[in-house]
Amino acid sequence: MSEVLLEVRNIKKHFPIRSGLLQKVSGYVKAVDGVSFSMKRRETLGLVGESGCGKSTTGRVVLRLLSATSGEVLFRGRNLLAISGEELRRARREFQMIFQDPFASLDPRMTVAQIVGEPLAAHRLLSSGKERKERVAGILEDVGLDAAVLNRYAFEFSGGQRQRIGIARALVLNPSLVVADEPVSALDVSIQAQVINLLAELREKLDLTYLFIAHDLSVVKHISDRVAVMYLGRIVEMARTDELFANPLHPYTQALLSAAPVPMPGKKGKRLILGGDVPSPLNPPSGCPFHPRCFRAIQRCRSDAPESCEREGHFVVCHLYS
Repeated sequence: MSEVLLEVRNIKKHFPIRSGLLQKVSGYVKAVDGVSFSMKRRETLGLVGESGCGKSTTGRVVLRLLSATSGEVLFRGRNLLAISGEELRRARREFQMIFQDPFASLDPRMTVAQIVGEPLAAHRLLSSGKERKERVAGILEDVGLDAAVLNRYAFEFSGGQRQRIGIARALVLNPSLVVADEPVSALDVSIQAQVINLLAELREKLDLTYLFIAHDLSVVKHISDRVAVMYLGRIVEMARTDELFANPLHPYTQALLSAAPVPMPGKKGKRLILGGDVPSPLNPPSGCPFHPRCFRAIQRCRSDAPESCEREGHFVVCHLYS
């Protein structure tokens, strides 16, 4: 059995809302409200859900780009939320992030060599200019770019090429864990498949583990080993990719899959329409947070929060299965 690389235990991220002349805290936005999962080495876990459900915030808390309100993030058995300073800086070599927008995440005033080589300089690795240049050229080749681009600027490239540069920057330190925050959502559809296939190839070649955040179910299905579905700051279902797509248990997952576009719509089952809007994380509903929109809600859903149930590695948080 592969080793457990990352274990997230009940992390929460609540943002305070301040109001009045003295800016007193009047409430909290519960962006992430008790998320737990684990990942084995070389595994890809897809994290999906509607916009605003807490996917990106979860990824940033895992990487310590945001501080957690509570919980634990164990990376190789060490709690990342309990370290700081030089110890945290050294640990950051092991985990990196690929950002969503390749146009905003690259500095237009820096050359490709400077952008990709910046992490090496920040961590004081390969102090020799020749060694650093060779490392940067090597990782650019891995992502499908020629070393001839080293002295060009980011604004000279297309969106797909810029994202490849961003991927190279994330991988130049040879990390074990990569959080990919919707890495293809800003790209043309014709380019998305190329980047997804590249990420899959790099996982095998460089021994990577991905936390892949997305809202496009077809992308997640293609690259993920397991899928976790988030709703209002919580994971409501998690299973192997083939199992979740073939047998979704949670009503929210069923609605998401029914809304996904398919090549032959005539052969698709009836679409499930969710009523109402997503509740505010500032004031989430009592009981099951999904019950105001759920087409299978029962009286118990309105008052009692459901517990997680497991069926042969398929986890679901729903009263219908408890």
